[in-house]
Amino acid sequence: MPNQQLPTLTIENGATLTVSAEGAWQVQGLARPSSAAAIRRTMERLPAGKPVRWDLTRLTALDHIGAQWLWNAWRKQRPMQLDVLPQHAEFFNRIEQAGALALPEPKRRPWFSLLTLARVLRVVNGHLIGFISLIGQLVLDLGRFARRPLRGPWKEISSNIFHIGYQALGITAIVGFLIGVVLSYLSAQQLHTFGGDIYLVNILGMSIVRELGPLLAAILVAGRSGSAITAQLGVMRVTEELDAMLVMGMSHGFRLIMPRVLALAISMPLLVVWTDAVALLGGMTAAQLELGLSPTYFLNELPEAVPLANYWIGLGKGVVFGSLIALVACHFGLRIKPNTESLGQGTTQSVVVAITVVILADAVFAIVFRGVGFY
Repeated sequence: MPNQQLPTLTIENGATLTVSAEGAWQVQGLARPSSAAAIRRTMERLPAGKPVRWDLTRLTALDHIGAQWLWNAWRKQRPMQLDVLPQHAEFFNRIEQAGALALPEPKRRPWFSLLTLARVLRVVNGHLIGFISLIGQLVLDLGRFARRPLRGPWKEISSNIFHIGYQALGITAIVGFLIGVVLSYLSAQQLHTFGGDIYLVNILGMSIVRELGPLLAAILVAGRSGSAITAQLGVMRVTEELDAMLVMGMSHGFRLIMPRVLALAISMPLLVVWTDAVALLGGMTAAQLELGLSPTYFLNELPEAVPLANYWIGLGKGVVFGSLIALVACHFGLRIKPNTESLGQGTTQSVVVAITVVILADAVFAIVFRGVGFY
């Protein structure tokens, strides 16, 4: 850009203070640091509160950026004395007609308003209807699988058993062992005070086999495998794989939901047995160190301290907990929208709801079987 085309601003003192703009007031010139700094220094020399006449007749070129720069210098108001060429006046007319950008203030509603309550009920009702529909579709798919087992998704079932069951053995073993150690130490301290050391086997056996083992395994699987299931289905939604399956005539329930539910229903009881065994091993180790109870005594007293019905209750909890975790994970996975924000929110909600549902189911088990498994 030639020097004579650079934007300049000069102040002319006379009967009326005049500010003249010359050159090309376009983005190319205004983007230069030297030109912008010179114009800014000139603007700072203008006296405040004194009437100023603006002369824009010497402008060789003007664009929207230059017009907006001048409009901001005028504090978003057209000067009383303004000389401007007709072809340049249209820029200022458009800016003046646009006016200030006024965004509507968001309506603030209290959390206890009827509208908020209605919105919460609508969301809960949608999830409830969707979950019941998912269970109904699962029943139909299980009937189809029972009629034609050779055409069933055996590879998907075995793959999910491997990922959900086998690969979870490590984390369940570590956590189960530590829980057994902690529970044994805390119980031993209290029992030793009253001279009831021999009852440590009863406390550990009943609490781990009947309650802690199934609940601990279910919470770990919900956080580990439940979130993975939701994320897998969510990514399939984002990449439009779910839509492609429908186009090819492949059912989501038969190929995606049923294999995961069956895999968790099969894997969870095995994980419960594994978690029980490792937790009892940790409790037995702590009992020997804290109270001097030998492993032989611990193993001999365990069958008498824990009736066999408690093992069956624990296995039944494993089947129910596994099925519920898979259903909740699939429910939230299928409801994810094709964007990353929904994927993160859906995965978080899936884990929270799955753990909550597992605890509620455990409470139901405790009420229903309150008279079973005791001498």
